[in-house]
Amino acid sequence: MQLEFHGAARNVTGSCHYLEHNGTRILIDCGMYQGKRELEEENRNDFGFDPVSIDFLLLTHAHLDHCGRIPLLVKHGFKGKIITTAATRELARLVMLDSARIQEEEAKYRAYKKNKRNKTDLSFQPLYTTVDALRSLDFFVDIADFEVAVPLAPGITATFYDAGHILGSASILVEHTHNGSTKRILFSGDLGYNERAIIPDPATPPDCDIVVMESTYGDRLHKSLEPSIDELYQAINSTIARNGNVLIPSFALERSQEILYYLREGVEQRLLPGDLEVFLDSPMAISATEIFRRHPECFDEETWEVLDKGNDPFEIPGLNFSRETADSMALKQMRGVVIIAGSGMCTAGRIRHHLRHNLWRKEAAVVFVGYAGTGTLARTIIDGAETVNIFREEIDVNASLYTIGGFSAHADQRELVTWHKKTGKPGRTFLVHGEEKSQETLGSLLEDTEVEIPTLHQSYSV
Repeated sequence: MQLEFHGAARNVTGSCHYLEHNGTRILIDCGMYQGKRELEEENRNDFGFDPVSIDFLLLTHAHLDHCGRIPLLVKHGFKGKIITTAATRELARLVMLDSARIQEEEAKYRAYKKNKRNKTDLSFQPLYTTVDALRSLDFFVDIADFEVAVPLAPGITATFYDAGHILGSASILVEHTHNGSTKRILFSGDLGYNERAIIPDPATPPDCDIVVMESTYGDRLHKSLEPSIDELYQAINSTIARNGNVLIPSFALERSQEILYYLREGVEQRLLPGDLEVFLDSPMAISATEIFRRHPECFDEETWEVLDKGNDPFEIPGLNFSRETADSMALKQMRGVVIIAGSGMCTAGRIRHHLRHNLWRKEAAVVFVGYAGTGTLARTIIDGAETVNIFREEIDVNASLYTIGGFSAHADQRELVTWHKKTGKPGRTFLVHGEEKSQETLGSLLEDTEVEIPTLHQSYSV
């Protein structure tokens, strides 16, 4: 059996793993590279395999770095089945269509700039179009449930386990039997951490022979959740008291819904002002919240208790949805409000406009509640830059800054090690989806296993 790594190799983006056994070719995820320009350029490079030859794509979850190149795969001839959970399918549709829209707009903008300079240049084309994204949806197939084996080919099955990362996310066990011998390979996907709101803790993983495991936070521990919530409330209360705006750069999937959940709790428990005005300024996050509401089967017991009382887990009296561009622009005039906007790493989206109008204000605050990759605007601000360039304008960083790690959707070092111990002493462990320092640190802590840290397009016989 052949195992290859065509993404998320010594970095945290572009997840894509290839498995071949007896002529059956399987992908686990097909994600987009995000972050530095050099990484993003990798999206246009060869996949490292022939898309036409792939029989199955097993999708762990709907984040762009795991599903973002699926339309490109289809564009290049993929005609197999994309197997995932129902919630992931709905969220992936939202993410892929938004990605196609952004790329089409970028192509139009570049053409406009060239034409304005009396130059004709049609060389830049979107990676894929809205039509490509819609076509890819024809290949999706929902699993019946977690922990129910899905037959792929004679002697090969896939079983999905709740990964507790975002709505519908999964770890995937691929089992293959040949000549009476069974090999079990477990792909962790992205793992969540325990005791989060909305979704359950990650399921206990099955015993396996080989683990392909994420390592995003393999070198650090998260803050505890309760102090993180308290710090969020303190940041909001102190900023609102001085009539400043609170900017929360947030990923549209899971993080935005989680922040809404805790803001609702804060208002209900009178830990936040009862008249607090909150603006969810992200069309994708608004749509994602609607999808969350359609999938209560993915919720944990705590969230079900809220529902049983007849309440909406994501509803706040002062919540406003800003779908239209005009609504977003009007927020320039607002003071003393909370603005949740994408993207979480400040690489694109409406948050960059809000930073441009607020980052220089001493009364404002920026609250980072998620991972910020190397080279992103979020990481630059977090690392202490005195000025940053936004829309070709140098902006002073005068706002109060908060980095609250307890809201991370990823397991930390302790939980990664604990999860790995439950996989039954696998003979080999491949660490992916992490920066090298994180992978090396985590690898040194894993016992009774041979640790490998693959490079891009590296291939192994297993």
